Amino acid sequence: MVETLFALLVVLGMLAVGSYAVAVIDGAAGAVLGRTAHSNVFLLPIYQCASFWLVPANTTEAPDAWAWRLAPVLYLTFAAMGLALVPWSPSFIPVDLTTGIVLWGALEPLATVAIFLHGWSANSHFPLLGAYRYVSLGLSYILVSMFVLIGVSLPAESLQISAVVESQRELWNVIRQPLGLPLFLIVGLGISFWGPLNFADSSDLAEGTSSESSGRAKLLWQFGRAAMLVAFSAIGASAFLGGWLGPVLPGPAWVILKTLFILVLLLVLGRLLPRLSPDRFLTLAWVLLLPLAFVDLVWAGVEALP
Repeated sequence: MVETLFALLVVLGMLAVGSYAVAVIDGAAGAVLGRTAHSNVFLLPIYQCASFWLVPANTTEAPDAWAWRLAPVLYLTFAAMGLALVPWSPSFIPVDLTTGIVLWGALEPLATVAIFLHGWSANSHFPLLGAYRYVSLGLSYILVSMFVLIGVSLPAESLQISAVVESQRELWNVIRQPLGLPLFLIVGLGISFWGPLNFADSSDLAEGTSSESSGRAKLLWQFGRAAMLVAFSAIGASAFLGGWLGPVLPGPAWVILKTLFILVLLLVLGRLLPRLSPDRFLTLAWVLLLPLAFVDLVWAGVEALP
């Protein structure tokens, strides 16, 4: 019971601290690139939370109110479930499933359902357009992620995330499978619809699925997006950078450092990569990214042969 409570506190703390780190790092990246002008990136998340908290909640004509409230909670819950799968050390793994890779792979399409629900339940044009646009792209993300995740499981001969970490004692998967991490980063930007891959809540749709949201509901939705980025970064650190493995420092410290490294990569890429139109990105995903993911899988299979 005590261990379960401690694991829950670790996951919740990672969600809160990680989401704050997302806002700070993204603000700092924007300031460095000259795209934001806020003088204190450490206070910016607090100002934003306060402004969302004080704004009255919006409503539309005949929305599905329960589904509209449920969608951000579901999305945040899926991010928390992903973080719970992350092993911190050989002796501390909040949820050490033998099929952890499968569960993470299942959370990605479930996140797509939550995103669609968020747009559909508002009963308004722009949210619904954002929802359908995202669903039209979601399959390409999920297939790329599936091939990449199977690739990291082959050297471990297991679908257990802790076993994937242990399989990297001699060589990290980022070196063993050089295509895997870049493809996984693109999937992370897509599932969290961040930066140039923000097709669900983009400005051309007046913020898409969020266009009718305001106040605390919108704050929770933004919190969920940041939490999903953190979850992707932590899973990526375990799958490609050896998780808790490293010299001198204890295992949890290495998990945090590697997660921050991938988080910075995601946020910087989100600022630097050019934005494509949805149809062009869909073509890119099916014509280039998916074949590359298949090549990564074949590469991993050949490398895993005795």
